[in-house]
Amino acid sequence: MTFNRDAIKSVLRPIIVSAYMSRESNSDLFRNTLDCFSCVIDASVKGISIEDWLEIERGRQVQKTLQNQIGEMHQKILGTLPGIVDLRVGGILDIRSDTLKFVAEVKNKYNTTKGNHKIAIYDDLERYLQQCPPDYIGYYVEVLPMNGRKYNIPFTPSDNNLGQRRTINERIRRIDGASFYELVTGDANAIRNLYHMFPSIITELLREIPGSSVGNVQLGTENFNMIFDRIFN
Repeated sequence: MTFNRDAIKSVLRPIIVSAYMSRESNSDLFRNTLDCFSCVIDASVKGISIEDWLEIERGRQVQKTLQNQIGEMHQKILGTLPGIVDLRVGGILDIRSDTLKFVAEVKNKYNTTKGNHKIAIYDDLERYLQQCPPDYIGYYVEVLPMNGRKYNIPFTPSDNNLGQRRTINERIRRIDGASFYELVTGDANAIRNLYHMFPSIITELLREIPGSSVGNVQLGTENFNMIFDRIFN
């Protein structure tokens, strides 16, 4: 096994518990200032009642909370692998490996980071590498790539203030999630294997929640694989 199942379960536990509790709670929909104009337009276009729209919005807010946690999940999972150190939330970068000689900033999706923040990531990688031996590489990892692409290329974000891209530095690279997981594990199927671990682990975690009525997680093999293959083709 590339991954330690108990370690992955520990990473997923707070995410699953939080998602379950959010789903079960009657949280205040107005805590982040609900957009009443969007509500009326969206409900009208969908041909649904305001009451139905509010239920949909509740689900959307739960999903948004989950997505915020997923952003840190891969950093923590990668930090469970031998030779990789999780630099923790709030650090300059996310993970480091002195065995594999790299440092990395890990983002969940290719469009998570806005342009000006990409410049900051490039600069952080450049400064951090100045403290490392010359054979270290700095990676900007986009776990979920655009259109299922694979890449391991120089990271050259555009600086809108200067009207030009950062200088090409072969030691500062942009890489997709499947390629990065393969790089750090030596297993071309690592990210697929990780994905296939989730249903059984999630089932166990849900059963451990006091009062939970959720049984086995039934995802359906065809669509379960189809979603992954559409993202990592």
